[in-house]
Amino acid sequence: MARLTALVTGVAAALALTALPVAAHEHPSGITDLVSPAVVRLEAVSHVEITLLDHVSELKHVERSYDFPFAQGTGTVVSPDGTIVALRRLAVNPDDVAIRAANKIFAEHHDVKIPDDDKKHKLSDDLLNRHLQDCYPPKSSTATCIINVTTEITAFPNVSPASAEGFKVKCIKAGSDPDSPAVLVPLTPAAGSVGMPTAPLAGKVPEQAGSPTNVAGFLGRPGPNVAHSVEIAHLAAGGGAGSGGRPFADPEKKVDEPVKLGGLADKGLVGAPVIGDKDGHVIGMLVGGGKEGRMIGVREITGILAAAKVVPRRGAIDTAFEAALTRYHTKYYTEAAPGFQRVLELYPGNVVAAGLLKTSLAKRGGPEDQGTKQPASEPVRSTPLWPFILAAAILFIAAAGGAYLLWRRRSPETPTELPEPLAAGPPLDDGANQTVVVRRSQSFQVVPQQQQVMTAPDPAIKYCTSCGMRLGPAHRFCGYCGHPIET
Repeated sequence: MARLTALVTGVAAALALTALPVAAHEHPSGITDLVSPAVVRLEAVSHVEITLLDHVSELKHVERSYDFPFAQGTGTVVSPDGTIVALRRLAVNPDDVAIRAANKIFAEHHDVKIPDDDKKHKLSDDLLNRHLQDCYPPKSSTATCIINVTTEITAFPNVSPASAEGFKVKCIKAGSDPDSPAVLVPLTPAAGSVGMPTAPLAGKVPEQAGSPTNVAGFLGRPGPNVAHSVEIAHLAAGGGAGSGGRPFADPEKKVDEPVKLGGLADKGLVGAPVIGDKDGHVIGMLVGGGKEGRMIGVREITGILAAAKVVPRRGAIDTAFEAALTRYHTKYYTEAAPGFQRVLELYPGNVVAAGLLKTSLAKRGGPEDQGTKQPASEPVRSTPLWPFILAAAILFIAAAGGAYLLWRRRSPETPTELPEPLAAGPPLDDGANQTVVVRRSQSFQVVPQQQQVMTAPDPAIKYCTSCGMRLGPAHRFCGYCGHPIET
């Protein structure tokens, strides 16, 4: 049973380690952090410069300039160079501001009552009425007004401290309907070598009714007291193509989501990106208003981008931010903090990165930080003894073998075999010894050496016993010392 438990525990640990890299590259459900840094506030104004040629009383040129704000809403940056996708209503003024400016300047100069709108009116005075009608566009040879209209669109990025002036953009492509998408590009390139944060676009809109989404945008110009807002919504069944859009509906019927989102659209959330709950990518934009908030899908967005020959892409800021965001949402706060610091180096005003960095530093090394958390101790279980016994036996055998070899190497040399007797020969003189042959142990191989063997002296030869002088066979006395020779 103990072995089975160990096997199951090992398999579970292996599966957990295998699944960890996959989980590290998936984003948790419901996040909007990937898109929020790329959300911008859009404010559009029609600027009119008009010159009234007064020929009624005396020739006079009356010059005026008027700014007519016509839209405020939310856009989404889809390229590091600052390219924005928004709605046509945020880029093109549906009103004829040239007529409105004519009514305004004529009422001010001639002190008559003319409604301040974009409709053509008539005056009871025939002369003034003729001059008023000649002031209205289109321009003719008898025109009494010279009018020049330009549109100024300002984008305020989601940065801190907030940008008071923002940056100017212009519309290069827009659909025919006010709630159709439009493409805006900066008049001047985005500041910095890495550009701006961007939002990733989804491949398609979820088909399932009740799919959760998030709508992120601005209800006012970004500032110390105005941050981007995030609203939860759910997709209703059907729709999603064309200008009609796809409706919203709360599956639990607790909130009237079309009314809620329609009111938020009127307050500035119109054109805001609708973010999918699965991977945090943009699946559409909020349209409508009043009591009917809807969504146009990502297919319309990619279609207008293709018509404008703009390719949405991600930049270096997004790569660094997404890597840090993955570590943050998997609770590796120690590793996430340097990543957010890198993002702020690339784009110092990133509000979302700054907030997440603050949280990461606060939780770094704490009980929630998976990067510093010690692994849980394994439960105590019985271990078989045979591995220890086998190891002890091997150590004992090794020690015994080593002791034996050491003993053999240090033992004294002893003769193992007596030498054979020499062949018989003449008797030896006093003091002469036979050569003894000693054989060594077979453990050591010794190269045999030639040994000198002493032979017995010839008995016929005699020597003086006093001085050792050799004597002849007939000597009776030593010829050297005179010592008598014993016979």
